[in-house]
Amino acid sequence: MTMKGRCAVSERTILITGATDGLGRYLAIETARAGARVLLHGRDRERAEEVRARILAEGGPEPDIILADLADLADLSAVDRLAAEVESRTDRLDVLVNNAGIGFGAPGGARELSADGIELRFAVNYLAVYRLTHLLRGLLVRSAPSRIVNVASIGQEPLDFDNLMLEHDYSGVSAYRRAKLAEIMFTFDLAAELAPSGVTVNAIHPASLMNTTMVRQADYPAQSTIEEGGAAVLHLINDEVGTGHYFDGPHESRANPQAYDPTARRELCRHTTALLAAPRDALHSK
Repeated sequence: MTMKGRCAVSERTILITGATDGLGRYLAIETARAGARVLLHGRDRERAEEVRARILAEGGPEPDIILADLADLADLSAVDRLAAEVESRTDRLDVLVNNAGIGFGAPGGARELSADGIELRFAVNYLAVYRLTHLLRGLLVRSAPSRIVNVASIGQEPLDFDNLMLEHDYSGVSAYRRAKLAEIMFTFDLAAELAPSGVTVNAIHPASLMNTTMVRQADYPAQSTIEEGGAAVLHLINDEVGTGHYFDGPHESRANPQAYDPTARRELCRHTTALLAAPRDALHSK
């Protein structure tokens, strides 16, 4: 599909994080089938090679495999290496799909920390997204008109800035929902910042409880298919939808009210800056 002022799909370069399983795998195959060059991020070589073989069998262009482990350790240095690898592989990036993430965890699971000492779900589902997007910001601006699609969730819970790392009253569900709301808040701020550059930024809840590894690990029954969620995300990748919006499936919707509170967004930004600037030893003391 060729959009006014945009490259045809066959001329676009798309980075999809978490592209070896579930929704990311579906998006990688579908966008490549349409002719896009896919930068295929995953943490497992064998699974990445399987997706590459599927893309080639479908007649898509040769994808680039970029391995980086964002989900298990959420080591911010892995995010830095991923961004550097992307910059070394391409001189343009038309679409960034921030899809990689982790779910609630096993029911009743204990609080976990990332390699940097940050609450794990906040680190993976928000902070890694924030850092990767900012590291690739220059490339996206140079490639404009371009797009950032943040895969969020309808499950959102207001952030408690006095307990941001959930050191008290921890639950995996709350940790996940707060991190996803933080991702949406970041989406709104970045959309406003990048609007003059021609880079659009939107967040989406693809579909409820898709039949993915994440949902099965949490022991929830699937309610939607990956194809349903994938179609909604492809809508944001391919169609003109504006910028600074939150979507529930293919339809624009409203996020948790805290996402529209500029004071809360400034406070999140302040904490984010502090976490990214803190020495690792200080983070491990959290």
